[in-house]
Amino acid sequence: MTTSKPARHASAPTAHPASEPSPAPSPTEGLRFGRIPITNIQPVIEDGMFPAKAVRGGDVQVRAVVFREGHDAVGVTAVLFDPSGAEAQRTRLKPLGKGSDAWGGVLTPATVGEWSFAVEGWTDLYATWTHNAQVKINAGVDVDVMLAEGRQLLSRAAKACPAPADAKVFKQAAKALADDSLNTNDRLAAGTGPAVRAAVGRFPLRDLVTRSRRYPLQVERDAAGRGAWYEFFPRSEGARRDPTTGLWSSGTFTTAARRLPAVAAMGFDVVYLPPIHPIGTINRKGPNNTLVAGPADPGSPWAIGSAAGGHDSIHPDLGTFGDFDAFVAAANELGLEVALDLALQCAPDHPWATAHPEWFTTRVDGTIAYAENPPKKYQDIYPLNFDNDPAGLSAEILRIVRLWIGHGVKIFRVDNPHTKPVWFWEWLIGTVNAENPDVVFLAEAFTRPAMMAALGRAGFQQSYSYFTWRNTKEELEEYLVQVSRESAGYFRPNFFVNTPDILTEFLQYGGPAAFKIRAILAAMGSPLWGMYAGYELFEHVARPGSEENIDNEKYQYKDRDFAGAEAAGKSLAPFVTLLNKIRRAHPSLLDLENLTLHRSSDPSTLVFSKHKTIAATADEPARKDTIIVVINVDPHSMREGQVTLDLEALELDGLAPDGTFIVDELITGATWNWGRQNYFRLDAHLEPAHILHVRR
Repeated sequence: MTTSKPARHASAPTAHPASEPSPAPSPTEGLRFGRIPITNIQPVIEDGMFPAKAVRGGDVQVRAVVFREGHDAVGVTAVLFDPSGAEAQRTRLKPLGKGSDAWGGVLTPATVGEWSFAVEGWTDLYATWTHNAQVKINAGVDVDVMLAEGRQLLSRAAKACPAPADAKVFKQAAKALADDSLNTNDRLAAGTGPAVRAAVGRFPLRDLVTRSRRYPLQVERDAAGRGAWYEFFPRSEGARRDPTTGLWSSGTFTTAARRLPAVAAMGFDVVYLPPIHPIGTINRKGPNNTLVAGPADPGSPWAIGSAAGGHDSIHPDLGTFGDFDAFVAAANELGLEVALDLALQCAPDHPWATAHPEWFTTRVDGTIAYAENPPKKYQDIYPLNFDNDPAGLSAEILRIVRLWIGHGVKIFRVDNPHTKPVWFWEWLIGTVNAENPDVVFLAEAFTRPAMMAALGRAGFQQSYSYFTWRNTKEELEEYLVQVSRESAGYFRPNFFVNTPDILTEFLQYGGPAAFKIRAILAAMGSPLWGMYAGYELFEHVARPGSEENIDNEKYQYKDRDFAGAEAAGKSLAPFVTLLNKIRRAHPSLLDLENLTLHRSSDPSTLVFSKHKTIAATADEPARKDTIIVVINVDPHSMREGQVTLDLEALELDGLAPDGTFIVDELITGATWNWGRQNYFRLDAHLEPAHILHVRR
């Protein structure tokens, strides 16, 4: 919809310097359609009510449907405005499908802040003339008129063009078009040759320019939309079991810090800690979620609060605030950020349960209701109720978030946000980000699509996703298209391969190949991915009748020998390190919206590419980065067949005479010649995938 001021009314067409002088006030003023209709603009969220999401330096795919009456050619431009409102970039959009009137292209905001963009539609004077001239002159119709029109158009362009070199090209072409000593074909060639087309590309000849209104674009720091996450329980790192008594001693922040170098060495960006607060004793859960805990059982960290304190306290076994600050500092020195769990729920003995019973739901018998997700019951947790005292409860949660920000936490993984009102998240995240724009919130929301979408609109920078349960080629293709195109403006998926709550059947029964396959899909398919400790050790045994690991770390300590497993060749850590190394070396993998599916003849082999053009800098010229992933998603078999590539999506600068180009296989180090059609053979038990870099 084309608008100006007032917001829902069409703007008057504006003249380009190469066009006729500015026209009189447009008759479209006050109407919804401008002179050139512009509709279906993307990314636009709820007609601009919420900003679309972007990250600094990330490509934003802009699309619109633009057309006009008659047969004149149309041009479309996307215009990017920086936080000050100044024009920062304009990109000529390309047709997306013959006869669809759909156009698309890329804008790339350079800094964080509140940006905006608009779409311009215009009559392409040069394209209209060249088409008409070639058709008519070839048919011997209106030859002199068409040559004269071209001369007049390019003469105007020469006068208006601000670039002397291009103005000279236009002037010379206009002179040749007027030179009747030349034959007709030479005159036409002079007006349509490569030099003129290149100059027009830099200085389009536009008329009846119509601009949409501006739409908001929230550009955030890298961690909001890019990164590799690693989750571990600090109480398990350094925990030891007495061989005589069988009793455990908890790990601490000091011992947990010893795990950080290995996490950093694997190439992760974020280390995420489950809740680190005191754990309730009333209704504490025992091993494997049993209802009765022994005196030495540590309980679930998500059952927050006891006589030792609540959300603003640290579990005494882990250490002090000073120890936590030292842990954060140690992580930061290694290039890691610490993400903290924000779980807005309480154990029955949390201080809030006594001081603020109005923050909970009271049943008819006077007791506080515990959490349930039938058939699951969480007797050790009281959910919060935001309806009795919304102002008081909201203020307290804001105080807690500010407290942890003060201790160096800039990322919060939010537990079950879909069980709290959406208005609360819009208020909390908006308030926090107004004070601290660098703070990032991840929604742990495996729930209905409408709620997940609303949480993204409300401000969550990223979210857990349905990726965890998308396993077949068809499921993955559908989901990758959805998250990279359909919902990318408001929903950033973090592809976690496992969590303490989720051990899928694919991992339970797929063997080590399944773990490798899922890691490749996550790390290559999304700029955000994560794994929970133990994944690299192929932990795959589930508690009977559940989708959770047996002897779940949520309810007990776990002593893992990561170094021993790696020394014995029984760890995925080296492969995970390679995946993260590939991600860091290839900018195309760190954008969300640049994914293209390709065809394979095999029903279990998925093929996709990611492409990005990196703008020139003072130190480096512009370059293109393209990755092609060919992956066998069946962990039990060897698959072979033919890959058919969409070469246009790869933006190849030039092919060899035989139509091939060079790819470097980044897993094995092999180098091949590929083309449109390519044979593959992938054994899941050896290497289930090719990760190919297109050599430029």
